[in-house]
Amino acid sequence: MSAAPAAATKRLAEPAWRLVAAAIGGPRAISGKAVRVGRTARLWLDREEIRRRLRTLAERGHVPVQPTPWQIFFGGFDMLRFVIEPASRDYYRQKGISFGFHQLLRVLDDPVSMIDPTGFLSERDTIIGHVMQVVHLNPVYDLQMLEMFPDGLEELERQVAAMIDGTHPRAGTIGAIVEDPGYHARLLEYVRAYRRDPASPPPVRQEQTLRADPRFAAAERTFATLPGFVAYCAKLPERPLALARRMRALREFPMELAGS
Repeated sequence: MSAAPAAATKRLAEPAWRLVAAAIGGPRAISGKAVRVGRTARLWLDREEIRRRLRTLAERGHVPVQPTPWQIFFGGFDMLRFVIEPASRDYYRQKGISFGFHQLLRVLDDPVSMIDPTGFLSERDTIIGHVMQVVHLNPVYDLQMLEMFPDGLEELERQVAAMIDGTHPRAGTIGAIVEDPGYHARLLEYVRAYRRDPASPPPVRQEQTLRADPRFAAAERTFATLPGFVAYCAKLPERPLALARRMRALREFPMELAGS
């Protein structure tokens, strides 16, 4: 059994300057961030590693089609602007939390999670840190993504348990960001359920008022899972110039590409 969550998190109780200092961390934390940024930057240039990851996910049943790296990049931008950002703004507004300051804390804690929204170019521990750092709209995408790594889900379970008991090396920096005191306990319960049965219902964030908008609801449904995201990416143009033109012209989620 996990420990009972505290009544409030540091994110809600501490002054801003303490949160910034905690998110930055000490010399060891800063060094770890620099190493993760460098490794992620190298992955951007390693097309074979991206293909290997896609093959692994295909073997797991999460990649029904094989989009190109450019399609993944621009599909990730659509996921960011049509679901992740508006949902976050909506959620933090209801919580009385500054969206801008919260994003600053996230960047200070782990800049890599902000430069790779899809997770395809991230290391295992970067994805795990991101899942623990953000109260997710729906964490199933990230758990599916972690199946790129042979021990991804096992390690996620171990690290979330360590966050709960306070022994995780990033407990201080992540603790400065997470605003929901019950999040890690719910996440651990879901990770264990998912490992037993991937069809287990995920802990979907319920505070979203945007679901009344049919376009947001369709975008959330499309991008909620890794297969849905990949299928969306595969429907995009293949040439980078055509993708760039589309990105500039598109202002709302395209309903014709919505998943079921």
